[in-house]
Amino acid sequence: MSTTTALDEHKERNADEAALRDLTARVEESGVEFVYYQTVSLTGRVVGKVVPARHLRRNLERGVNLHRTAMSDLQVDRFGALLGGGTEAAEFTAMPDPETFAVLPWDTTVGRFLCRVYEPGHRPEVGGRPLATDARSNLRRVHAAFTEATGLRLRSGCEPEMTWTGPGLDVHVKPGSSPSYHVDSLEVMRPVYQRVIRYAQALGFDMIEGDYEDPGQLELNWLFDDADATADRVVTYRQICRQVARELGVTASFMPKPAAGVMGNGCHHNLSLWRGTGDDAENVLADPGVTEMHLTDLGRHAVGGILSHAAGMMALMGPTVNSYKRYWDAGQFAPSQINWGMDNKTCTVRLSANGRLECKLPDASVNPYLSHAALISAIKDGLDHAIDPGPPQAGSSYEGAPGKFEPLPLTLRDALDAFAADSVVRGTFPEEMAELYLELKGDEWARFCGHITDWEREMYTEHLP
Repeated sequence: MSTTTALDEHKERNADEAALRDLTARVEESGVEFVYYQTVSLTGRVVGKVVPARHLRRNLERGVNLHRTAMSDLQVDRFGALLGGGTEAAEFTAMPDPETFAVLPWDTTVGRFLCRVYEPGHRPEVGGRPLATDARSNLRRVHAAFTEATGLRLRSGCEPEMTWTGPGLDVHVKPGSSPSYHVDSLEVMRPVYQRVIRYAQALGFDMIEGDYEDPGQLELNWLFDDADATADRVVTYRQICRQVARELGVTASFMPKPAAGVMGNGCHHNLSLWRGTGDDAENVLADPGVTEMHLTDLGRHAVGGILSHAAGMMALMGPTVNSYKRYWDAGQFAPSQINWGMDNKTCTVRLSANGRLECKLPDASVNPYLSHAALISAIKDGLDHAIDPGPPQAGSSYEGAPGKFEPLPLTLRDALDAFAADSVVRGTFPEEMAELYLELKGDEWARFCGHITDWEREMYTEHLP
């Protein structure tokens, strides 16, 4: 007796004849000749294949196949073993989501689809199941389950900061001051921000504002949306920035902490919980009848969930060795304790005046599918157990005493241990995904520990004993 699989269902949706005709006509009218079928690895890298557009129907119905270790960047560990299954591992099938078709504005002969990923149909027992290491599909499942259980949707807006360097991008900074918000600094970046914004708008982003924040650091924001859509846009935004950098002959870096003494590149997640749809939708974090800054009980419990699992989420929010340099460099607008505050930018979670929660842990290297899924699970735990976040932080977190929650992990190794020990955060992900993430990042930490740095040479080459 045959059983319909998730892959079968996706293929059936894509094979709808009316939808196929409409999409085929759209692709032909756009002049697209080549199509990227792309998905996202565990580290946030975009992977996929390019196919001539004339094979559109075939790819919509059958997808494309990649080696499954693409989900771990085909990364080998320190001993040469290919992580994620080895060279003998089976391929996976990436099925395009038709609604994600877009024409690349920098070359309108190229289009793209975002894909969900499945075990290939021929594999015994597991054939046709969602691939356990597909973070994009996992976020969609986690969010759907959260909505079914609570009636709420997580909406988010991200603030991706990044560093641009290259000819013509230097600014002159008065000693003791900052170039932040200086319009003259924005003028230096005009070729960058104009091209990024135009490309983003062409790809459906509702761009709203941007500013210059530190030497070379630019932040451009777009309107918030459901967490699934925001995660897709974060990944697309990075592709846009890479393309702009290529065109202008400069470097675009999402490195979390490019240098000591300057602000790191964060990707703060601004969160709100919504009940209802359309004009009847409401953000349940704040009571519209109360004018002063406050949180509803539901909002307090959501904050309590985020804070109680902040340490366990850190390996996802700060996923690189370099990420933790943001937290050691005190006073640079990165949190140093796990706490919350009323419009307090030194806290892990900041309640803003418009009834949203700004989670300041994620940095620019974050995989948004992992971070949003973990936040949903943490919030759900807070709601289920009415977790109290305690009183808001009064004054600077850099000077106050530690609060009720465990300390912030300050190395990738400590963060990985906290992730492994947090059953709620780790349980957000299929066990195969969690194990592979621990392997990938554990190997990154081991490589760092074995690397001899310039700091060590300066400290020890001529100064021991």
